[in-house]
Amino acid sequence: MKSVLFVDDEQSIRNAIERMYLERDDIRCLFAASGLEGLDILKREDVWVIVSDYMMPGMRGIEFLSKAKGIRPDTLRIMMTAFADLSIAIDAINKSEAYRFVTKPWINKELMDIVDEALMRYQLIKSLESNDETVYLSLAQTVELKDPYTKGHCDRVAKYAVKLAKAAGLNDAMIADIKHGSWLHDCGKIGVPETVLNSTGNLSVDDFETIMQHPRWGAEVARQARMSETVINIILYHHERFDGNGYPSGLAAGNIPIEARIVAIADVFDALYSDRPYRQAYDFDRTIEILTEMTEAHFDPQLMELFRYIAEEVRANG
Repeated sequence: MKSVLFVDDEQSIRNAIERMYLERDDIRCLFAASGLEGLDILKREDVWVIVSDYMMPGMRGIEFLSKAKGIRPDTLRIMMTAFADLSIAIDAINKSEAYRFVTKPWINKELMDIVDEALMRYQLIKSLESNDETVYLSLAQTVELKDPYTKGHCDRVAKYAVKLAKAAGLNDAMIADIKHGSWLHDCGKIGVPETVLNSTGNLSVDDFETIMQHPRWGAEVARQARMSETVINIILYHHERFDGNGYPSGLAAGNIPIEARIVAIADVFDALYSDRPYRQAYDFDRTIEILTEMTEAHFDPQLMELFRYIAEEVRANG
């Protein structure tokens, strides 16, 4: 079961957090009044996320989280403090690799959202570490459940990308990684609210910024799960553009790994050729026309030339 350890020397704080989680039967909350007590719990319990106060007698929060990392290195660590000092935040990140930094007094929903995101991240990392194809595909389908219009999208992208990778002459090991990376290319969207993913209107600047973070979020998780560099590159760079105007890094042309260039074409082709919440699918001829217009600005022209034959096969096979 999802488990969170809250460490704070003030009983009133622990009571407030316990009340906050009374109606959450999907999370097991553990409490400790000191760093030493927290370390003892970590030795006995399978803890997914730790939320620790900074200013505690005996052992301060940063020291506690640093020692906690040694006991359970995969556990997500969150620092909480009433002292919103930049040096404290930097210490928490550098010494204990804190995932997030929260100031007191907190807003209940914001704290719960941060903890939920950390739990989700932990669960995703553990799933990716399984090195099991069925788990990868299941995760892709979990992302699609957040947006019913993308049902089957990751699997179709993988099929198109594998065909393109073969046409480009890549080796079998890389092709296998491209299949896995295609399934997982949007795994970072697990952290994007469904209201944003399913929006039928223009997104606000903040919402668009949230969506633009999903490649980094997903790639960080894949890196923590020690997945191959090919898979990480696909997740991180599939929204880069050939002209350098993509995101998140603004890479251009050959600086974009070939695996990401391949998946970018497969991803956009399926997006255009499928229904979306904001429009109906384009027919085949219009889809190819749009892809052609986007080539050079968005796509590798040589790979796009190879993909035309694959697209024709897709149309011929219905």
